[in-house]
Amino acid sequence: MNIDFAKYTDGLVPAVIQDYNTHKVLMLGYMNEEAFNQTSATGRVTFYSRSKLRLWTKGEESGNFLEIRSIAVDCDNDALLIKVHPLGPTCHTGADTCWNETNQPDNFLEYLEEIIQLRKQAGAEESYVAKMFSKGLNKIAQKVGEEAVEMVIEAKDDNKELFLNESADLLFHYLLLLNAKGHNLAEVLTILKKRHSK
Repeated sequence: MNIDFAKYTDGLVPAVIQDYNTHKVLMLGYMNEEAFNQTSATGRVTFYSRSKLRLWTKGEESGNFLEIRSIAVDCDNDALLIKVHPLGPTCHTGADTCWNETNQPDNFLEYLEEIIQLRKQAGAEESYVAKMFSKGLNKIAQKVGEEAVEMVIEAKDDNKELFLNESADLLFHYLLLLNAKGHNLAEVLTILKKRHSK
C-alpha cells in the first residue's frame, strides 16, 4: 500500500474510520507513518494525536478499541478508509459515533444478530442468550420447536397480541439457532432470493 505521508508538511494523513458491519462513519483521525505501522502491526487503530503530540491507540484508556477489518487508501494516496469492529462506543462522550449517531444496521434483524453474537460471550448468569448457548445446540433447537408449537397454538385463537409475541419468540430463538450452527439470516435470505428468481 502506497501512502503519501510526505504530501503534507506535518506528515499526517486523514483516516476515516467506518464500522465494517453497519457502514456508519465512526470518527476521523490522523496518522503518520509510525501510527499506520503500529495500526497494521497490532490490528487496532492507532492515531497520531495532534493535541497530545504522540501516538494514541483508540481505547487505550477506555478499552473501546477499534479492531481492523480492512484498510484502503484513496486515489491520491493521501487519505485512508479504515473499516473496523468497534469494541464499545467510539466517541469520548460515550456516543456510538463522533457525530452522535446510533451505530446499528438499518436492518433491525442484522442488529439483533450482532447483539446475540456479543451477548453469547457474556456469563450465563448475566445474559439469557449466554445461558441458552451454555446449554448447547440441542437445547436451542428444542426451544425453537417449543416456540413454533406455541405460535401455532396462538394462531388458532383470535388474540393478536399473544400471536405476535409468540411469533417474536420464535424468530428470536431461530436467530439463536442459526448462530449456534455458524450461520446467519443473510444466508437464508440468499436462498429465498434464488428461489424467487426462478
